[in-house]
Amino acid sequence: MEARRTHYAKNGDIHIAYQVFGEGDVDLIFVPGFISHIENYWDEPNFARWLRKLGSFSRVVMFDKQGTGLSDRVSDLPGMDERMDDVRAVMDAERIERAAIFGISEGGSLATLFAASHPDRSQALILYSAFAQFTSWFPTQNALEDLFQYIDSAWGSGQSLQMFAPTKKDDLAFQAWWGKFERLGASPGAAKTIMRMNSQIDITNILPSVHVPTLVIHRRDDVAVNVEGGQFLAQQIPNAKYVELSGVDHLPFVGENSNQILDEMAQFLTGKWRPVETDRILATVLFTDIVNSTKCAAEMGDQQWRDLLDRHNTMMHKNIGRFRGQVIKNTGDGFLATFDGPARAIRCASTVSDEARQLGIEIRAGLHTGEIELIGEDVGGIAVHIAARVLGKAGDSEVWVSRTIKDLVVGSGFEFNERGVYSLKGIPGEWQLFSVK
Repeated sequence: MEARRTHYAKNGDIHIAYQVFGEGDVDLIFVPGFISHIENYWDEPNFARWLRKLGSFSRVVMFDKQGTGLSDRVSDLPGMDERMDDVRAVMDAERIERAAIFGISEGGSLATLFAASHPDRSQALILYSAFAQFTSWFPTQNALEDLFQYIDSAWGSGQSLQMFAPTKKDDLAFQAWWGKFERLGASPGAAKTIMRMNSQIDITNILPSVHVPTLVIHRRDDVAVNVEGGQFLAQQIPNAKYVELSGVDHLPFVGENSNQILDEMAQFLTGKWRPVETDRILATVLFTDIVNSTKCAAEMGDQQWRDLLDRHNTMMHKNIGRFRGQVIKNTGDGFLATFDGPARAIRCASTVSDEARQLGIEIRAGLHTGEIELIGEDVGGIAVHIAARVLGKAGDSEVWVSRTIKDLVVGSGFEFNERGVYSLKGIPGEWQLFSVK
């Protein structure tokens, strides 16, 4: 989790929570979607990484609109023109005369209104998955009523994830974070009130009045806001640049082209592409898999095996999170995860091995510490390949580690059995491996 100080600006008598981060020369005001929580953002590793990259070419000011997140709750939610003043309030608090305004989803309507109303304070306008008319988001009243039913019955569960990031719908850790985001962003009643107000949004008539450089980015198959909504904005805003990307996810930090969104923004704001970042970090890589999974599946039958896999996956997500790891992917009958420390990774591997036996299965684990490359939401590099090869040597319920890990955890209380020196397929040299007692 990132530590960022939260400040408060005043919009009349209302306190608006905001944070400032980044090292770029361009001030960028981040106008969020219908709910937000600026401190919770940093708890999600992909979002935190995306925000750090955003701050590499801009100085970002992000805030929670009044009635949401850490900002004051209000008895009657104001209209867009009054909420637009939340943008002005945080700019005034930071003594920013002009800034680029970046609006996401419903926040795009607010950002557009501000840019049209205050061109003297708007250096540029960037809209991601935004719309002029609410029907681009919820085309029918029945669709909106389905959301209201979810809010009434399951708000805070994270089950709405498929409505915003379908590629993450099976990621239990992400769903848990999303559920917390819902709870922290707004109460059920406040969420419904916000959406009722949003249902009245139609900024069509003000679009020709936007006279600042504008970039519109939209994913072609966005599951929440249809692509026609983005196309319409670009057609109606004078001289707007339109970039259409592939993908279904509504959240900008999710999906294989999340970095491309940042590249387009950087080029638009600075006139040059964001420097290519290798994103290489030192990490401990953990691979696990279920022993004899094919045989188990055949003996148990599809339904019983699926139920067991679900319990296994829940157990893995719980413990990887418990030991401050990050799930990279589910490999079908195993997991790939990374940790910022080898001792926590070993404890996690040992714990999941013990708990797997309680489920009636055996798992094995392989670990190595080395430099990895962050590739979107995936990881690569030789350290990942080494950990996979170490896993291949482990037996039932065993946790095997490389010599590198053994040397790093000296003094942590672990005991190891030496298992010999191996040639690992595709990896140069000889590798001394150990199993954890």
